[in-house]
Amino acid sequence: MELLKINTAGSVDDGKSTLIGRFLYDSNALTLEQEELVRKKTTEKGLKDLDFSVITDGLIAEREQGITIDVAHIYFSTETRKFIIADSPGHIEYTRNMVTGASNSEVSIVLIDARKGLLEQTYRHFFISHLLRLESIVFCVNKMDLVDFSEDVFLKIASDIEKMTNKLEGFKQKISIVPISSLKGDNVVFPTKNMNWYKGDTLSNILHNFSKSENENCDFRMDVQQVFHVQNDEFVDYRSYAGKISSGKIKVGDSVIVLPSEKKSKIIEIRKFETVLEEAIKGDSIQIRLQDDIDISRGMMFVKENDEFLFEKELQSKIVWLDEKPMNPLLKYLIQSGSRIQVCKIQEVINSIQPESPLGNHSVNEIKLNDIATVKIKLANPLFVDRYDENKSNGSFILIDQQTNNTVAVGFVE
Repeated sequence: MELLKINTAGSVDDGKSTLIGRFLYDSNALTLEQEELVRKKTTEKGLKDLDFSVITDGLIAEREQGITIDVAHIYFSTETRKFIIADSPGHIEYTRNMVTGASNSEVSIVLIDARKGLLEQTYRHFFISHLLRLESIVFCVNKMDLVDFSEDVFLKIASDIEKMTNKLEGFKQKISIVPISSLKGDNVVFPTKNMNWYKGDTLSNILHNFSKSENENCDFRMDVQQVFHVQNDEFVDYRSYAGKISSGKIKVGDSVIVLPSEKKSKIIEIRKFETVLEEAIKGDSIQIRLQDDIDISRGMMFVKENDEFLFEKELQSKIVWLDEKPMNPLLKYLIQSGSRIQVCKIQEVINSIQPESPLGNHSVNEIKLNDIATVKIKLANPLFVDRYDENKSNGSFILIDQQTNNTVAVGFVE
């Protein structure tokens, strides 16, 4: 079965945890123990409707406050598909957790309270989903039962969503808008009779019918993570280079270039554990042997001849600041992409990006927690990356504070 990675986002109390619990319950994906927990907590709280939020609110602090703080990952499967759902927090101060939850996802579910419409976090979560180039966004207009399942309310919010999504140019995502009640179960897994005016798919149908359109024509990229040099009866002077293919594919006989030395050679063997392969593709963890003896170590990268990549000491990037301490323009940070690490400095903050008006030019003097900004970064040595639009797997990086070893930002090369 094909795996689909989903991120859920929204403002506080929009019903993300309840939606996930309802989705699992109506899909018969809860265990008997989980169903018993739901009924027990519902009885303890004296509620009429089942309290599904307890399925994902796993932290004690979350349960005490009734909010989701960290990113909870839920693994389950139906008869036709496997799912991993990252349930992200709604508070604005936990935007960094939303970035973490969405970074490995393919679809984002953004919840909107039908009584409140679009809020600041709606714009922020949509912008981050767009920034991360998630293929599809499903806007779930939740709590329709609290507005008497009004078509007018839904159409007003749908119009606002369309205006928001049309502000951003370039990369276009598939946008779906569904009126739901996660508490009552309307249009989550089963279609509802309470909104006969809605003729679209349920949330479940949208997720089950999602087909990945990932560009498999990206150039070959493989970070060297380990060098093996074996000398025994079976392998005499055996030297191979292990790593995971982040994009593209490779086969025996292909010519490759080693960065940063730019030495060339041909692949004479590809191994995956003990299996000898003729070719390998994105996602494969392999070892390769070369025709020539080249000085190669961890942190170098294999690319194919004639591949294009950024081999520069200056990068323009969008970053999301993740640290409690604001950016220090005087500090040198470590920049890491894959297994490659260099020293760098944020040379210039070009502008701050406000998700509510992403095309505006907002100048700032510093970057603080959860801020999104466009910056210029100067590197001690080239990092050989790609533009994020062209190759997601090799176009992102993290910034690390050398003093605390904290990850302070995540970035996307422009």
